[in-house]
Amino acid sequence: MALAGRVVFITGASSGIGAALGREVARRGADVVLAARRTDRLQALADEITRSGRRALVVACDVTRDGDLEAAADRAREAYGRLDVVVANAGFGVVGPAERLRLEDYRRQFETNVFGVLRTLYATLEDLKRSRGSFAIIGSVSGHLATPGGSPYAMSKFAVRALAEALRGELRSAGVAVTLISPGFVESEIRLVDNEGRLREESADIVPGWIRMSAERAARKIATAIERRRREAVITAHGKALVFVARHAPGLMSTLVGLSGYRGRPAPGRS
Repeated sequence: MALAGRVVFITGASSGIGAALGREVARRGADVVLAARRTDRLQALADEITRSGRRALVVACDVTRDGDLEAAADRAREAYGRLDVVVANAGFGVVGPAERLRLEDYRRQFETNVFGVLRTLYATLEDLKRSRGSFAIIGSVSGHLATPGGSPYAMSKFAVRALAEALRGELRSAGVAVTLISPGFVESEIRLVDNEGRLREESADIVPGWIRMSAERAARKIATAIERRRREAVITAHGKALVFVARHAPGLMSTLVGLSGYRGRPAPGRS
């Protein structure tokens, strides 16, 4: 399914993968619906896309609030009359040892990363059935491999991987493709966001630059996976290696994690 002439709806489009994907699908000839909380960033991106010759609609949207996705989808229908591709991208990561976290931390994580995906699905599913389109879920390599200090995020990404697998069979007869995207380390703000979902711009990304894939390159791979209606795409070479070992040699992976002494990354804003 070529993206040229299609309408693509993206949540979490104000930065990172979401913003880069907005640019990429526009470059491939799609019109774009950009949904997120930070509308100032969305507007700057929309202006950029408009200058390139494609249409871009900005919609304020918080995926944790009931009704926001429905309102955003209504505005998209009014502007474009259809939706062909929906990308559930909005998300962040809660980190820390389980004994130091609270139930509220896990609820906050699932509200965005899991229920936000479901709200996106329910608000747009009938559109995708009409267009026989595609629903893409941005998961993570952490949806295949859980490590110490990252249980909330990994649990949420395991959950959306399960959702993608179930939806794929449920929606096949309606002609809707479901693609799970599992990125490894990509250039984004996700590691600068604290456990309450606040951006900590003063924080440093602890992942070395040499292992991080640019958001633009990741967006190209994601757009291609959507066009090809693939069931899953693991993004980054290290991500593919980790998923392979986790799938085929889970005991070895557990041993390697144990030997590494890895205990998780600190949440931004905390020592």
